[in-house]
Amino acid sequence: MTADAAPVVAESDVVVVGGGSAGVAAAVSAARNGVSVILVERYGCLGGMASGGMVLVLDDMANGREVTVRGLCTEYISRLDKLGLAKYPGPDEWGADPVSVRRWTRWGASDFHFSGTPKPICYSVAFDPDGWKRVSLDLVREAGVRLRLHSWSAGVVMEATRVTGVRCLTKAGFQELRGQVVIDTSGDLDVAAAAGASFVHGRYLVTTVFRLGSVDVEAAERHWDEQPREAAMLNRRAKLILGGAWENWWLRTPLPGVVWCNCPHLSGYDGIDPESQTAAEIAGRDRIYALVDYARSALPGFERCFVVDVAPQLGVRQTRLLQGEYVVTMADIASRRHFVDSVARGRDYYTPYRALLPREVEGLLVAGRHYSAEPQAQRVSREIPPCMSMGEAAGAAAALAVEQNVAVRDIDVAVLRRRLRAQGHDPGDVPSANASPASED
Repeated sequence: MTADAAPVVAESDVVVVGGGSAGVAAAVSAARNGVSVILVERYGCLGGMASGGMVLVLDDMANGREVTVRGLCTEYISRLDKLGLAKYPGPDEWGADPVSVRRWTRWGASDFHFSGTPKPICYSVAFDPDGWKRVSLDLVREAGVRLRLHSWSAGVVMEATRVTGVRCLTKAGFQELRGQVVIDTSGDLDVAAAAGASFVHGRYLVTTVFRLGSVDVEAAERHWDEQPREAAMLNRRAKLILGGAWENWWLRTPLPGVVWCNCPHLSGYDGIDPESQTAAEIAGRDRIYALVDYARSALPGFERCFVVDVAPQLGVRQTRLLQGEYVVTMADIASRRHFVDSVARGRDYYTPYRALLPREVEGLLVAGRHYSAEPQAQRVSREIPPCMSMGEAAGAAAALAVEQNVAVRDIDVAVLRRRLRAQGHDPGDVPSANASPASED
């Protein structure tokens, strides 16, 4: 069966394409606002980079001591905490106290924006990827979202310039899903690009993330404390083998004896080119297994380590970026620019509703790392919590458009922000003290 002959298998008020963290937030937010929702995901689980990509620390969600990303992100953390699958410092541990720094640095809770050393501890959350899958599925089912896994977005259905549905490739062939509003949370702008929306093609690092088991974490940390020079030398050698990594290339996880390695970092690869993706997967695994051989022979605490898993999803940071009604700039991020139509927040930056709206296409919203931003601005505003914040805002906006029978670009943003506040989300309508003045430009 060809894509042109695809049967319509389901209809709903809202169709969300991409079951990553932004997509789950969008789907749950829309459903909780009273509309019917279909969530489409290409893999067999939800969570995207937080689960399949194994990006296992939530950060970029606090402006000093002010927690700026709330709502569904906070709900995830609370549920993971109850399962014993989240670890994070309390407010009394934020800052540069040596005891706190010693305790939390290996949990990934350091403020990586701080230029000096030691880096102070900030509000960040280490979590388990399968726990993230579980919580995602629970939230989706509880909200009454109709879930379709194993469905790969493969085109759009349009009436003139308005998106009315998506085509998916499945084991049953091509299928169509129809909706009044479609939300593109694919991470790579798959739907918007297919619909003819303007975009730029950016590139950044990709990563084949992995976890190691049977690590004596206490012995490894003790070596750092007692033999810092030797430990630094061994660490440099490990990073050379990996070919690119953060200074702390391994971090603790909530699972005993299991460490997370957000590396190797690989440059020069294209996250939407299958040949390039294949080459990155191979290159990453070669470096991983070379690192394991070295770690067993040279690193205290790693003598018996083994590969628990390599992330099933390649860690892609940047591909297509929407060029929407407003394009967020690096100057906006650096100056903490506030917007009169802010609907989502990150660390100390704000996302205007216009950055979720394609210019040329109707009936479509975009939320996630592919939102409307300059490539350099996206690099510092694409972490999981701000993407979830965008998703939650987009879901509520889609529901409001359906409810009022208006185009998504014509909703009342003031009403949207009141609804988001009511559901525990911080839309950024009240700027922090260090924000730059709002502008409509």
